[in-house]
Amino acid sequence: MCGRFTLIATPDEVRRYFRYDEQPNFPPRYNIAPTQPIAVVIAGKETTHFRLMRWGLIPGWVKDTAKFPLLINARSESAAEKPAFRAAMRHRRSLIPASGFYEWRRVGKEKQAFFIRPKDGGVVAFAALHECYQDAAGNELDTAAILTTSANRLMAMVHDRMPVVIRPADFAEWLDTARNEPRHVTELMRPVDDDFFEAIPVSSKVNAVRNDDASLISPISEPLSLDSPPKEEVEEPAPRRSQGDLFSE
Repeated sequence: MCGRFTLIATPDEVRRYFRYDEQPNFPPRYNIAPTQPIAVVIAGKETTHFRLMRWGLIPGWVKDTAKFPLLINARSESAAEKPAFRAAMRHRRSLIPASGFYEWRRVGKEKQAFFIRPKDGGVVAFAALHECYQDAAGNELDTAAILTTSANRLMAMVHDRMPVVIRPADFAEWLDTARNEPRHVTELMRPVDDDFFEAIPVSSKVNAVRNDDASLISPISEPLSLDSPPKEEVEEPAPRRSQGDLFSE
């Protein structure tokens, strides 16, 4: 599961990485949480486009959103068959820009938060699905979910799932739903190499959605190594329905 992530790259760095035409301006975010607006990159006729969407996918057939579960993640292995994700997996694949994400594991009697980021820094693209939900009054809401896959060897020390990462060389193939059915992009949803990410222990301040500053990603000890002891089982903090704005300072 991926329940919190960051986007701390500059707007220009993100735009160059994904090559969309829009030039949005947004501040760094250190603790993006479910139901908040998130940056999503979608396919266009000739280029990609930047959009803001609610983190938490709502299929078009939902009648009462209050009774529908919060779908922030979709399992890549089964998304093409699940009613909630089937249509989006076939027709509306997208990318979510991120600088890293958080996961938790138990250390003794405590839950230790880890900031998981690319070893080489920079931006990554999480594989995503999106839907435009329309309520009974005709109001539209763009929504999205992050696709997950099984953990690689490093991530398995913290959690058994991780976001699917799409490489820039594979953006076009992933986004081209006209030519590529879900079965054609299965190989793109494999876990990244064991040494792609590093897992950095960070403060428990990240547990509270209201905290959103650079101190959240400051290391409190050395990163995990592939020789670290195995993880203990732990449940992540329950997602909170914060309505913070990606573009608010």
